[in-house]
Amino acid sequence: MSSDTVAILGGTGNLGFGLAVRLAKAGVPIVIGSRDAGRAQEAAERALEVVPGADVRGDENAAAAAAAGRIVAITVPFASSASTVKSVAEALREDQIVLDVTVPLGPAVGGKPTQLIGVWQGSAAQQTQSLVPKGVRVVSALHTIDGASLTDLDASLDQDTLVCGDRKADKEPVIELISKIGSGLRPVDAGRLEMSRIAEGLTPLLIGMNIRFKAHSGIRITGI
Repeated sequence: MSSDTVAILGGTGNLGFGLAVRLAKAGVPIVIGSRDAGRAQEAAERALEVVPGADVRGDENAAAAAAAGRIVAITVPFASSASTVKSVAEALREDQIVLDVTVPLGPAVGGKPTQLIGVWQGSAAQQTQSLVPKGVRVVSALHTIDGASLTDLDASLDQDTLVCGDRKADKEPVIELISKIGSGLRPVDAGRLEMSRIAEGLTPLLIGMNIRFKAHSGIRITGI
């Protein structure tokens, strides 16, 4: 295990896979996680086709989390988020950071992707924080980045992403990691984890706009 290794749970999906190949291209060691180790290994092989020579492998979610250094990313659909976090809880270590990019969208309950589901804890990220072991910190980000743009390594992202977390010390390594994605993507510290509720709410708004304008839109914060 390298201290730089990032585990991406749900890395077989579009968003997780896109994040994996972007970070792998930047030289970050990646372990892709899935409920099925075979699917994770297949995704790792696909990533190596996109980024030959990269340090990418696949494993079952709990093993991937255990192999991570400081950061474990949760990129599964919201419907699978709680069960995924619970399944890897024993593999998480104190002072690890869980980077939560999930958004509680309508399809989780049979609704539309332009609908936001109310979460009792306040947001998907706060739900995750309630489920991880003591000492594990949750930081949220990348809610407004679509998987297709991440997977296309030639695409310029040219947008900001809001980073939410309760401690500056936890957000700093996440901001550093996101900065390695490159192509114009700027991480912006948006405050405490409770602000995730607002950040997550931007996703269905952008999905609706992307459908309407047939685009891959994002957000840009001006003046800072």
